Amino acid sequence: MNRTFRMVLTLLAGAALASCQPVRPDAAPTQLPRIVAHRGGAADAPENTLEAIRLALSHGADAMWLTVQLSSDGIPVLYRPADLSAQTNGHGPVAQATATQLAALNAGWQFHDAHGDYPYRQHAVGVPSLRDALRAIPPGVPVFLDMKALPAAPQAEAVARVLTEEQAWSRVTLYSTDAAYQAAFARHPQARLFEPRDTTRQRLLDVLLENRCDGAPIPRAPAAFEWRRDVTVTEAFTLGEGRTKVSATFWTPATVACFRQQTGQDLMAIGVNDAPTYRDAACLGLDAVLTDSPAALVPVREALSKRPLRCDAPSSR
Repeated sequence: MNRTFRMVLTLLAGAALASCQPVRPDAAPTQLPRIVAHRGGAADAPENTLEAIRLALSHGADAMWLTVQLSSDGIPVLYRPADLSAQTNGHGPVAQATATQLAALNAGWQFHDAHGDYPYRQHAVGVPSLRDALRAIPPGVPVFLDMKALPAAPQAEAVARVLTEEQAWSRVTLYSTDAAYQAAFARHPQARLFEPRDTTRQRLLDVLLENRCDGAPIPRAPAAFEWRRDVTVTEAFTLGEGRTKVSATFWTPATVACFRQQTGQDLMAIGVNDAPTYRDAACLGLDAVLTDSPAALVPVREALSKRPLRCDAPSSR
């Protein structure tokens, strides 16, 4: 059996174990995971807007996760997709519009509620600057900034300038799926960065596929990765190849135990949007979860906080 085929079987086994094998009852944590509003709570309001931030705070979110790009005049703004038409009534890349032009767009144009209505087409919300967002968030609320634009250096310097002027370095942690941002922020010793995503992914896979646990290469740097992610595995044959799609769960008792070998590393699960998954994340002892709807998940945490967390019982999923 070659390694690629074994990887399929191992990922499938890991996903199954994570959904049916609870943590020992004596390992139940005393503190529930913090709730981080993904893009300000993208399911509750237009993502990455001041309106989303306001609602997430009112719903009781513990922290904000916001997405940053750079305007044509070098101002960090909050927006995620590659084209403005994905979320706004504008079109074209963010980098081709000034911050003033972006603020005049309606970032809620494409947002629709559970009934299929578009409430923000009559109540416009603009694309905000990073500076405006930091000023709208109380100083005690942690902020995670996800860097989305390339090249990395100009955006890193623009963000660093805002964080310095707003005295916000101590409450901000920086994240990116692109390793170039690690190097771009290296010249700022006060910058707090997540462990590189490639490193986190490799560490998780080493545990799941090889039963090998290596220590954190950057002590105390937080680690974030999806709770569950679709993976395509390619098996090479002499005559062609086979592909298998797997829905793999990455945070399991084994992976968490590995990451916990060194103290001080916060662990965050991305994409936790329902009560059973939040309960499982709590039983694993994760520090935080990233959710699209603080409005839905905060009541789940409140309900769990009123009784002892029973990790010996199977999840309802």
